[in-house]
Amino acid sequence: MNELLISLRKELSSNTDEVTKKSSERFFKEAVNVYGIKTALVGKISSEYFKKIKELKKSEIFEICEELWKSGMMEESFIACSWTYNIHKQFEEKDFEYLERIVKTYVSNWASCDTFCNHTVGSFIEMYPTYIEKLKDWSKSSNRWVKRASAVSFIIPARHGKFLKDIFEIADIMLLDKDDMVQKGYGWMLKAASQAHEAQVFDYVMDHKVVMPRTSLRYAIEKMPKELKIKAMKK
Repeated sequence: MNELLISLRKELSSNTDEVTKKSSERFFKEAVNVYGIKTALVGKISSEYFKKIKELKKSEIFEICEELWKSGMMEESFIACSWTYNIHKQFEEKDFEYLERIVKTYVSNWASCDTFCNHTVGSFIEMYPTYIEKLKDWSKSSNRWVKRASAVSFIIPARHGKFLKDIFEIADIMLLDKDDMVQKGYGWMLKAASQAHEAQVFDYVMDHKVVMPRTSLRYAIEKMPKELKIKAMKK
């Protein structure tokens, strides 16, 4: 494992670009640690190195991915996200403990949060929906990224029309949250749900528009027809 990580990090370091680094940092309010590598190249490097580990046991791949998370480097977190998702068909219920530890211990910005949760955690809850109750607990966390994770884990399932009742419950829990990253997270979740359940999401927005932060409201109605947007935005 050490040799693989040393080789991977050497390759990442050799592809650092100062312009890309500065450009990437501008997308975040908080301090982030980045090599400064274009996303497409990170994806290519990730794919090449996954070939070296794909035959390992799931537990061994999880261990390598956690080491990548520990670095605090964003590109390494993206690779960890990719590798974990690559083996999602092997997920078992007991793996929730690992996924939760990653979210609660290492996620520290919206990009890593969304990349990990959209696909990896989203796939897990589609496979084991009883764990949605755990995500509802996340939505009550004092950690902004854990709260955002509880919402953005539903993005892909929501687009497929799944879990609407649970989505509304999580939106209820975070409805008045003052953190913009949380507001955007659950607003995005509602927007994704609107693609399959436009009428229900519109009714939800109208029922809560008086107290719903405008940031969340705008996200939620983004995919709706113009006439519905006008109604929703009207004070």
